[in-house]
Amino acid sequence: MRTLLLFSIIILSGSFIRAQELNCQVSVQSNPALDVTTTEKEIFQQLEQTVFELMNNTAWTKDEFEVEERINCIIQISITAIPSTGNYEANMQVQSTRPVYNTTYNTTVFNFLDDNLNFSFRRNARLQFTENQFVDNLTSVLAFYAYYIIGLDADTYAQNGGDPYFAKAQNIVTLAQSGGGSGWRASEKGRRNRYWLIENQLQELFSPLRECLYQYHRKGLDQMYEDQGKARDAIYAALQKLQPVNSARPGSVNVLNILQSKLQELKSIFKDAEQKQKNSVVSLLKRLDPANSSKYQEILE
Repeated sequence: MRTLLLFSIIILSGSFIRAQELNCQVSVQSNPALDVTTTEKEIFQQLEQTVFELMNNTAWTKDEFEVEERINCIIQISITAIPSTGNYEANMQVQSTRPVYNTTYNTTVFNFLDDNLNFSFRRNARLQFTENQFVDNLTSVLAFYAYYIIGLDADTYAQNGGDPYFAKAQNIVTLAQSGGGSGWRASEKGRRNRYWLIENQLQELFSPLRECLYQYHRKGLDQMYEDQGKARDAIYAALQKLQPVNSARPGSVNVLNILQSKLQELKSIFKDAEQKQKNSVVSLLKRLDPANSSKYQEILE
C-alpha cells in the first residue's frame, strides 16, 4: 500500500526502480447501431490489446511500485462513428480505484466519461508514448489519463502528492493542441474536457479540492477500521472544503466528479451517523451537486 512512509522511503533513497504503475482493464466496443464489418471487429480487438499494452507496460514514472501497489483502473472505449476507414469517433469511460487501509474495500477515486474522443487506428498499429512529443491523438489521450490517474492517486496519500504527474498531464494537453483532436482546448463548448480537468486541478483556486482528496482518504477512509466516528467526522470536514471551490466555480467538473464517484459510498459511510450529522452532510451535498439532490436525500432514509 502506498502510505506516507513509502513516499518518504522513495524520496530518501535517491534511487528508483522503473516499474509499471497501472493495472488497467481495457475493453473496446461499438455502438450496436453501427454496421461493423468483420474486418472492423478484428481491428477493434487489436485496438483493445494495443491500448492494454500501452497502459500496463509503459513505465509512466520513475517511482517504485510493487505489484500489489499498482493502481487499478478501467478504460472502456465505445466506438460511436466511423467517418472513414481507420478513423473513429468514440466515448471513453475512465475509472480508477484505490484500496482502503486494513480492508478489502476499494474506493473509486476517478470516474469520468470522455465524449470528445476522435482518433485514427490501422491494423497492426502500435501505440508508443514519447514524452515531450505529440505522436497521435489516441496515444496522447491515454497518456493524459495515465498521468491524471496517477496524480489523483498520489493526492490521496500525500497533500499535493500528484503535482509532478499533473504537470506531465498538462504538458500533454499543451502538445496535443496542435494535433487537431477534440477535448484539448479551453475554447471548446462546455468545461467538461481534458483541458479543464487538468487546468482546474492545478489552479490555486482548487487547492481546497486537493486538500479534500487527501483528508477524505487518509484521515477518513483509511481510519475507518480504527474509529468510525472520528473517520466520519474527517470525511464530512473534507467535503466542506469543496464549498469555496463550488462557490467560485459552480458545477466544476472536478468537484462533481468527486461527489458523483463517491455517491454510493457516502450513503454507506453516513448510514449509521447521528441524525444531526446526516442532515448536515445531505444539506452540504445538495448545495454542491443540486442535480442529484434526490440521490443524496436517500442518506436520510
